[in-house]
Amino acid sequence: MNGGPFEVFLVALLTFLVNVPFGYWRAKTKKFSPEWFLAVHLPVPLVVLFRVLFGVELDWTTLAVFLVSFFLGQRAGAVLNRLVEKRLGRSSKNLFKDLLLLTKTADG
Repeated sequence: MNGGPFEVFLVALLTFLVNVPFGYWRAKTKKFSPEWFLAVHLPVPLVVLFRVLFGVELDWTTLAVFLVSFFLGQRAGAVLNRLVEKRLGRSSKNLFKDLLLLTKTADG
């Protein structure tokens, strides 16, 4: 079974979204350290799971789409980390914790 364009788009979107917090984490790690490798590779099984759940076969086109969405999600997370650091004066490796801090500083 090969998913249609909607399924491919959905898997690409989920791939992007899953990678944002991992890219946020990766931005605060030493390049090529064990933690850096975890931040890059831990989302891979989720991406494979999405592909299987939505019945999308891997061919050259879908591979390219998923790789681009994977790396764009990682990049978006890193950019978000810099923006949060600029806004708060610091940032952690945890996107959700920092977003909570941002909402608290916005409220009071």
